[in-house]
Amino acid sequence: MLYVLEDTIIDTIKLVPFLFLTYLAMEYLEHKASGKMENAVRKAGRGGPFWGSLAGVVPQCGFSAAASGLYAGRVISLGSLLAIYLSTSDEMLPILLSEQADWKLIAGILLWKIAIGMTAGFAADFVLRIRKDHGGLFGRERNPRQESPADQAHHCSHIHDLCEKEHCQCEKGILRSAVTHTLQITLFVLLITFVLNLVLHLGGEEVLADLLLNRPVAGPLIAGAVGLIPNCVGSIVVTQLYLEGAMGFGTMMAGLLTSTGVGVLILCRVNHNCRENAMIIGLVYGIGVVMGILL
Repeated sequence: MLYVLEDTIIDTIKLVPFLFLTYLAMEYLEHKASGKMENAVRKAGRGGPFWGSLAGVVPQCGFSAAASGLYAGRVISLGSLLAIYLSTSDEMLPILLSEQADWKLIAGILLWKIAIGMTAGFAADFVLRIRKDHGGLFGRERNPRQESPADQAHHCSHIHDLCEKEHCQCEKGILRSAVTHTLQITLFVLLITFVLNLVLHLGGEEVLADLLLNRPVAGPLIAGAVGLIPNCVGSIVVTQLYLEGAMGFGTMMAGLLTSTGVGVLILCRVNHNCRENAMIIGLVYGIGVVMGILL
């Protein structure tokens, strides 16, 4: 047990400097680009899924949280929301960078998430457009360009308030937010690494592999459910398990595609149509699992 603890602590400590520098850079980019990307999605109209899939890959769950509120106010379409949800990176990218993963792997994951999110988003909007009555399950779509400046300000302030309540740390400054995220993720990584090391110590690599790696259908089903956890823990668990060799690429993608951070949690809080929320979550989970199995 002492060996497992020592190995876990050493492995985790090695990540801290890389995590901090990564989050510092990401916070700077997010503060500089988030407003422009959010406005692009808001004003894109039928091109919303294109910009949404690009906005989603920005690390952390800021865009998925904002998209939930914008969709609840019918400022963006269902397709734009799905594109953002499916492409959301959450904590996956900082962990891969801090672990110094192969850049080809990182680029491949991001490109797959963008492509799947964009395709699903355009497909969803196309299906809704060909319906004669848009007032069905997903409500009547409102043209994003018709939103008044007062409505835009209200949506932005409301989302920032929700983001603070869910501990996203979006409005606490670049340095403080980077330190907070580094401490939070370090704690999660420490716990996950300890569990993985303990399993390896007690049962060996074959036990760890049998959990998800050798389950081509059940693996994506389980990983997709883990990804739906309305917190950063979902993307952290999935990414760490993949880096430790406990799951394959397709299973990892299933978990990362369904990982929206606090996006679905905020959707359930601001969008009062429970049936609609359940259908959206079901779509995200279904798309993530099916693509994970295919991959």
